[in-house]
Amino acid sequence: MNDVVLIDWGGGNIGSVRYALDRLGARAVLSADADTIANAPRVILPGVGAAPPAMARLRELGLVDTIRTLQAPLLGICLGMQLLYEASEEGEVECLGLLPGRVSRLASAPGLRVPHMGWNRLEPLAPSPLLDGIDKGAWAYFVHGYVAPVTTDTLASTGHGARFASVAARGRCFGAQFHPERSAGTGQRLLANFLRMETA
Repeated sequence: MNDVVLIDWGGGNIGSVRYALDRLGARAVLSADADTIANAPRVILPGVGAAPPAMARLRELGLVDTIRTLQAPLLGICLGMQLLYEASEEGEVECLGLLPGRVSRLASAPGLRVPHMGWNRLEPLAPSPLLDGIDKGAWAYFVHGYVAPVTTDTLASTGHGARFASVAARGRCFGAQFHPERSAGTGQRLLANFLRMETA
């Protein structure tokens, strides 16, 4: 049986996420089949790109309701995390609605690089099995121009100008704005923690 299914909608980082899972010894498969995803013990929604075409592709594949009704742990990565929210300012698109809130463009300021690209620190805000073993101030690698708000669902925040949600969760739904597959020990630990989460 597979340990985790990666939703194969065309997200640019799917290959590197799968490789990171392979290094952890996980049995990971790529799939765009609704039944395979619905019956997976764990699901990852990877993503690099823009919210409107990503949501359009998920609708085209008939996967929106499948993702919304998953009973297994779900992890959204980068754009995949942003798609978990109700909507995105990027193209004013409706997203999956699994996390309350609206994704907005990262505000620019003098001397502040947007998109946010590079290493930055995680500031834990709430305990979670997803963050077990990840220290306060741990470094993670980011590439993004849009951000989710800091809310009661935020497990960790990061500052780039204003603070934004870098890890979030509600129920069995989790999100990481950074790229765990490019974040060395921090990312490896987060993925390992997700693989240990109990299935439905």
